[in-house]
Amino acid sequence: MALPRDVVSDGLLDELDHFESLLRSLNGEDWSAPSRCDGWSVADVAAHTVGSMADVVAGRLEGLGTPEVTAREVDERRGRSASELADECGEVRKAAVGLLAVFDDTAWQAPAPGGFDGSLGDGVEALWYDTFLHADDIRASLGRPSETGPGLAGAVSHTRYLLARQGWHGEAPAQTDAAMQWILVATGRRAGGPDSPPNIYA
Repeated sequence: MALPRDVVSDGLLDELDHFESLLRSLNGEDWSAPSRCDGWSVADVAAHTVGSMADVVAGRLEGLGTPEVTAREVDERRGRSASELADECGEVRKAAVGLLAVFDDTAWQAPAPGGFDGSLGDGVEALWYDTFLHADDIRASLGRPSETGPGLAGAVSHTRYLLARQGWHGEAPAQTDAAMQWILVATGRRAGGPDSPPNIYA
């Protein structure tokens, strides 16, 4: 179950602000750097992240998150600069404000559209998680430290949701550094020990 509607909605909007600022901090060398997402550059990670939000606010929900749609999001933005992607991020963030405002608690708990396996709240939390985690992918690619803050709580909540769908019901660590490591292990970005959560993408 997703975190409360106001927490997730505000968290996603704040995370989009942070993502836009992160993109504006990148230079050309940063943009072409390889990322820890296999086969993707920093530019590709940014294109997918912004592209996913652009698809959502435009109502293009079918197949969201599949390899085919993800590849389209990246291909549509190939050749754009970090500044251009930051501008688009700001625009989709504005559109997201209006979209989130129409959801009440009943809609939040209803099944998500577009084939997502969960509630609308779970789907919006997935967008928050995706933006937070891909920002961390970019920072890791450039040797910058991870950031925590409210985005970490959203990422922990959504990681628990994904793990529960695989039958894992352990406790997430409460400490921020440990929680970040736990998420990275679960998403396959770092190898874990025998007591670690399973890779949610395995």
